[in-house]
Amino acid sequence: MMRFLRRKKRIAVFMDGPNILRKEFKVNLQKLKYELEKYGKVVIAKAFLNQYAPEKLIEAVANEGFEPVIGMSKIKDETADVDVYLAVECMDAVHRKDIDIIAVATRDADFLPLVHKAKEHGKEVIIIGREPAFSKALQHAADYVIHLDRPPFVEEKKSKNAKKKKGEAKFKNN
Repeated sequence: MMRFLRRKKRIAVFMDGPNILRKEFKVNLQKLKYELEKYGKVVIAKAFLNQYAPEKLIEAVANEGFEPVIGMSKIKDETADVDVYLAVECMDAVHRKDIDIIAVATRDADFLPLVHKAKEHGKEVIIIGREPAFSKALQHAADYVIHLDRPPFVEEKKSKNAKKKKGEAKFKNN
């Protein structure tokens, strides 16, 4: 009897760097890629950054297997808005037959039309984000949502009573 092996779904992931890769968010890209592997195989991973991204951030993104894409502003001293760069690359992936899942890391509702268009073309959509200001509309439109402000990306807070004293029984009888 011949077995048919189902190929793993292929994922293209696009990171809105200025929106997600903020120092205060402490995003672990290695954990994120591991989490995405539960849905399929990551074949495209791009992180969109503006021209003022620190060299260490660019290096860290590249070291985790993401291709850094640097958006440049046409106006001197103006920060580039990477949203258009991300949307163009993402739409390119939407039209590829070898991509099954589009993953977008952002909190920005501006990407809602992109999510709808990807689904219209038969792609599954993963939205990756975190509070504050994580768009509810994006979350509801996605097939899957990964919250970067919940485990496994942040340590669970243990209550004061969670630690048992040495020798204390795990179960109490009444």
